[in-house]
Amino acid sequence: MSSNLNLAAIGNGTIAALIDRNGRVAWCCWPRIDGDPVFSSLLGGEEPQAGFFDVLLDGQVKATRRYQRNTAIIETILENDQGAQLRITDFAPRFKLYDRIYRPATLVRRIEPISGTCRVTIRLRPHSNWGEQRPEPVRGSNHMRFASDDFTLRATTDLPIVYVMEERPFVLGKAATIVLGPDEPFPSSLADTTRGFEEKTRDYWHDWVRYLSVPFEWQDAVIRAAISLKLCAYEETGGIVAALTTSVPEAPHSIRNWDYRHCWLRDSYFTVRALNLLGATRTMEDYIRYLTTVIASEPSGRLAPVYSIVPGTPLEERFAPALPGFSGMGPVRVGNQAAEQVQNDGYGHVVLAAAQTFFDDRLPNRGDRALFNLLEGVGARAVEFAFEPDAGLWELRGKRRVHTFSAVMSWAACDRLARIARVLDLPERATFWTDHANEIRARILAFAWDEKLGSFVDAQEEGQLDASLLLLAELGFVRPDDPRYVATVETVGRELKRNGYLMRYAGEDDFGLPETSFTICSFWYAGALDLIGRRDEAREMFTSLLARRNEAGLLSEDIDNQTLELWGNIPQTYSMVGLIDTAMRLSKTWEEAFWRGS
Repeated sequence: MSSNLNLAAIGNGTIAALIDRNGRVAWCCWPRIDGDPVFSSLLGGEEPQAGFFDVLLDGQVKATRRYQRNTAIIETILENDQGAQLRITDFAPRFKLYDRIYRPATLVRRIEPISGTCRVTIRLRPHSNWGEQRPEPVRGSNHMRFASDDFTLRATTDLPIVYVMEERPFVLGKAATIVLGPDEPFPSSLADTTRGFEEKTRDYWHDWVRYLSVPFEWQDAVIRAAISLKLCAYEETGGIVAALTTSVPEAPHSIRNWDYRHCWLRDSYFTVRALNLLGATRTMEDYIRYLTTVIASEPSGRLAPVYSIVPGTPLEERFAPALPGFSGMGPVRVGNQAAEQVQNDGYGHVVLAAAQTFFDDRLPNRGDRALFNLLEGVGARAVEFAFEPDAGLWELRGKRRVHTFSAVMSWAACDRLARIARVLDLPERATFWTDHANEIRARILAFAWDEKLGSFVDAQEEGQLDASLLLLAELGFVRPDDPRYVATVETVGRELKRNGYLMRYAGEDDFGLPETSFTICSFWYAGALDLIGRRDEAREMFTSLLARRNEAGLLSEDIDNQTLELWGNIPQTYSMVGLIDTAMRLSKTWEEAFWRGS
């Protein structure tokens, strides 16, 4: 894996941070997960002057870390050449308070000596305006203020302020705490309060994990993936980002550097679906609240493929020239031009994301006629645009075609609306949507099967192989035992696999030939292998993918086909979704593995 992506994620549904194996906070946007990165050394070169928060132990020779079990609390242990050790504990508070979730835009860092004499230097160097400003600290009695044009951060600590402000080495004789957050006084005991915060945050995550319906096998991996997905949800609005970072390139020096800190209708559906599989339906309920706002903001009914996590916020793409980029590989992008594209699969993803609410009796507020009426408007646009040329699933910037996957998602919108109508006892609407689904399906089958290639293809014109075709059976468009689907799985695996992992497609796109495997595609392939009865191969593929996770259990967007290093934004919801979906599919059941003792 790329050592620069050996990162652990913490967060609380408001902010998130990525921490490297030495305990450096290398990435954190503020005051929300799509905000200005106050820490951005991930994109700032080898030793930036600002944009990080670390603890240097004199003579350090070793670093180890672990998550506190089933939480988003990370512990890093540093050891020096004399055997002295210290522990760094990092978390963002999240727990129930006054009948609501307390999730402030705050990071808590506790530093405590374990053994020996620990001489340390603390470097707290936030910056703002995407690296263009480094605010100088202003001293208070027990805090420092960092004021920029847009916001002010306060670091409150029980350490001697002079050591932190002037980055002076000192001997850490006892546990100390630094709280970084809004410019507000800390009116109580710092140590006692933050220890209470940690205990309550630990209890919150333990309770959340306790109610997950995890598979018997690979539980640790699934739990970490689920927590990572939870960290990508911005709870205030219900929006879900595709990843916590921007501009980590898909491949070295490829300029395929994108800002993923926004809410794609497609990616969000997959995230909701994966958490629903585990029984964590609250994210879906919050996301539906987000969707209703998005749909209401589009009076024409035409949906963009991606929105800000705060609907209405512009996403114009621009560069951040003050940051050199990941390992110096710029550009660093802010915003995403995909918001301007036509991608017609989104209508189906909206309907599928909301469909479970009409069938799940556990939910306090099930889907009703009002929500169905809203979704019917989305379905009408799905029918209208089913065969309109678009940029497709992979967001090609230079060419529009009628894409098979986009059309299939329009079929899926109609199919699910028919099912929902039957649940609501609306037979006329069920017939209406069934008729549209059948018509769309027939038109797709007329062009999508390529007899010469012996496979479904990705578009009506100039069709080629595409990993999204592996989803046709999963979506219910064809049966898994349909000979055309079986042939497609075999052909896609043969033609798109590189050194064990799948490409999205093999042809050139706007930026030339892709160089890395798109991780979710390999998970899709493992799932498809299982659907056509090749479970042993599917499990082998899944085990290989698990081995690509970094030390913290996270996956990014891409895998280098030669070095097997991780590339792309991290943690990538697509990839963590693939892990959960495939584990749930391939694991032995609890009955098989436990009750029967096999």
